[in-house]
Order: sequence, then C-alpha cells, then structure tokens
Amino acid sequence: MKNKPAYSIDSVDHALRLAVLLCQEGPLRVAEVAERLGVARSTAHRLLAMLVYRDFAEQDAERRYLAGPVMRGGMGMEPVAQLRAVAFPHLEELVGRTGETANLVILLGDQVRFIATVECDAVLRVGDREGRLLPAHLASGGRALLAHRDDAELDARYGNHPEVELDALRRGLRQIRRQGFAVNNQATEAGVTAVGRAVFGPGGVPIAGLSVAMPTARYRRARLPEWVSDLAQTSTRIEADLVTMAQDWPPQLATIR
Repeated sequence: MKNKPAYSIDSVDHALRLAVLLCQEGPLRVAEVAERLGVARSTAHRLLAMLVYRDFAEQDAERRYLAGPVMRGGMGMEPVAQLRAVAFPHLEELVGRTGETANLVILLGDQVRFIATVECDAVLRVGDREGRLLPAHLASGGRALLAHRDDAELDARYGNHPEVELDALRRGLRQIRRQGFAVNNQATEAGVTAVGRAVFGPGGVPIAGLSVAMPTARYRRARLPEWVSDLAQTSTRIEADLVTMAQDWPPQLATIR
C-alpha cells in the first residue's frame, strides 16, 4: 500500500492526477479538469499549460486537452473513459444503497488502477482512490478479476512474483470464482475492508472490478450477503448498459483487461 507523503506538494499531485486522467479518459476541457481535480479554472489552465509545455498533453482542433507524446502508448484512452462514463451513475446508486464508498478498477499487469470512485458521506469513510494503484492479488476488485483468468495468464503475471505463492493464490481465486465475490480485509490498508465483484463486458469478458469499501470498524460479516447482492445488482446494470453500447465499441472493450 502507498501512503500519501506527509509533506505532499499539492501542485505536483494535481499535475500527476491530471496526467492520469488524460491517459485514461481522453479529451477534456478546462472546466472538466477543474471539476475533476476540485480546483479553480485558472489553476486547471496553468496545470494544463505546463503539461503541454513538457509534452505530457496537447490540444486538439476543438481546444480540448488530451495525452501528449510522452504519455502515449499502452492501453487506449477511449475504452476506459467510456467504461467510467457508463459505470459512474451506477456507482452513485450503489453508494446510496450501501452507505459506503464504491470503486471501479481495471487490471494493469499485477496491479489494479482505480478509474472511478464515489465517496459516501459518512464522517468516517474510505476516501477517493481514483488514479491509485494497488496489488491486484490483494485488492477485492483485483482478486475478483483474477478469479476469471486461466492458469497460463496467472503464471505469466505471478510465476516469478517475489510476494505471491502461486498455488495458494490459485486456491483462493478458485473459491472466489465459485462464490462470485472477493473480500479484502485490511490486506492493502490497515483499517479498510472491501468487498468486490467482477464486471463483464459483451461476450462475457471480465473487464473491471467493482467494490464497496468501508472502515473495518463498520464491517460486519452478517451484512456480507447484503453487500454481495448490492454488488451483483450494480454489476448487472453496468453490464446491461455495456451491451447496449457494444455496437459502437466492441473491439476496444477487449483491451480493458
């Protein structure tokens, strides 16, 4: 787990978060950047100008900002942006039903990246994780996704991993696949517990992990069936919306793996 530095520099943090947003979501306008980062439009404009100066961003013909030459490569931007757009209202509904923070993650190698977070309004709550990376084999959403990977892919990801005992991981993932959900009880962060489930794209491809995260003090095993049911409803609704949109972007969906 990565903790925020005690003496963090807000401007650097904003610039790094902005670079991640441009990579994941594609073209953004100044007003959209300001809203996403929670900063003034003038601040957003200065951040974008510096990213453009250093080739981390560039403007298109419509004066929107997108990832520049330094940031190009790897996963395409559009699929993640569209996945986030489809899922976000359902995350808000999930927070309304559970009273806990909801997240959406995707696999990147042996880690998961949080592409969307909706925080609950409880005073004691799990905060925004958007843009963060966590070990996939520990995070609930990551484990739910890995449970649907075959042995060859698990070998490729974890065969030589210094922190993973592959046979034990396989046993745990088989159980997750049977039960349809995963629990992360303080494995990535002390005092935080999360319950996760896979989200499938058209064609049955697992493309994202959905989770609710809460302070461990509020976790009750007796409520686990309720949270699992809420996750199942939400994932089903996201999947239905993805099917509706599939005619517009089926090839790109396969890249969110």
